[in-house]
Amino acid sequence: MSLHVASAGQGRDLVLIHGWGMHGGVWQDVAHALAPHCRVHAVDLPGMGDSPPCRPGTAAQVMAELIGVLPERATVCGWSLGGQLAMRLALQCPERVGRLVLVGATPRFVNGDGWEHGVTAAVFREFAAQVMQDPAAAMGRFLSLQAMGGTSSRELIRALRARFALKPALHREALQAALDMLLEADLRDAVAGMAQPALVLHGERDTLAPVAAARWLAARLPQAQLAVIGGASHAPFLSHPVAFVARLRAFLES
Repeated sequence: MSLHVASAGQGRDLVLIHGWGMHGGVWQDVAHALAPHCRVHAVDLPGMGDSPPCRPGTAAQVMAELIGVLPERATVCGWSLGGQLAMRLALQCPERVGRLVLVGATPRFVNGDGWEHGVTAAVFREFAAQVMQDPAAAMGRFLSLQAMGGTSSRELIRALRARFALKPALHREALQAALDMLLEADLRDAVAGMAQPALVLHGERDTLAPVAAARWLAARLPQAQLAVIGGASHAPFLSHPVAFVARLRAFLES
């Protein structure tokens, strides 16, 4: 299997990895803004967008698929679930990842074991059950949750829905497998091993991955800088595109 990758532009490679339940089209505006400055690659994760599901749909298999399309010495920018995958890439093949950009990212999505910067396990499992019963309703709820708390939540929900509708329906099994990854992932002990320069870019009002998680990451990554976008929630590249692209460009060009 080969993941679908939409590439545009010339120059240094920038790989964009989307979050749970979305696809590479969510980066449409970011890719357009950055293509004059670098070679942008927007990846569709397995079973999402134009990429077929992979079997088994484990984190190890998803990582193998990502490594198969990863350019040499790329900057890897991951949002939410994509941020966790970007961190795994930095650890697993550091020679391929030159820099990291972590957007709305956290080392652990679920609370417990000394971690209170996420969601409760009970709420997470309830949502996972809804995905299996009624994926369309679950996606509608999830799109709303991503916008919650931001200063432009209605506009962000509309933007997320418009991006979501750009590509085919998602595979239920792939959604469940990705949720399992989020439930089980705990990268806290591994963070200190990520030697790449990193930009932790987060919305001030993110309720899915609270800004405290971003501060925790930035304090423990060996070469990290933190940028918090005021008024933004979980998808700052859609709600505050000008500020997001400006901050990302400054990091890429530094």
